[in-house]
Amino acid sequence: MTTTTETPDTAAEQIKAAGTLMSLLTAHAHLRAPAVQLELQIVPGTYNIAWGLGISLHDGVDYFEQWRAALSLDPADVELKQLGQTHWLTVTGMHTGIPVQLSGFFTLDPGDDQ
Repeated sequence: MTTTTETPDTAAEQIKAAGTLMSLLTAHAHLRAPAVQLELQIVPGTYNIAWGLGISLHDGVDYFEQWRAALSLDPADVELKQLGQTHWLTVTGMHTGIPVQLSGFFTLDPGDDQ
């Protein structure tokens, strides 16, 4: 079985993701401000493409975890990645029907236990 998906191509298709962003920022205004992008993402568990949110934090693991909990993303799905001394956590899921990828970047000093 072959599945084909068309890339969404009008600004109107971004409205749901943008609305979710505004709702998240309003509901969690007390959390650390993330860098946010509206971007095309693969919907988890499918081959479909939809507008979603890329949310990044560059200030440590604690802020990542606060946002992960706020988004109700499963902690078991969090992946640790590394390039040199730069490490990041990433988790992908759905929030209010749109795909979300949360990333948290941090650096370990060479003397830190890994």
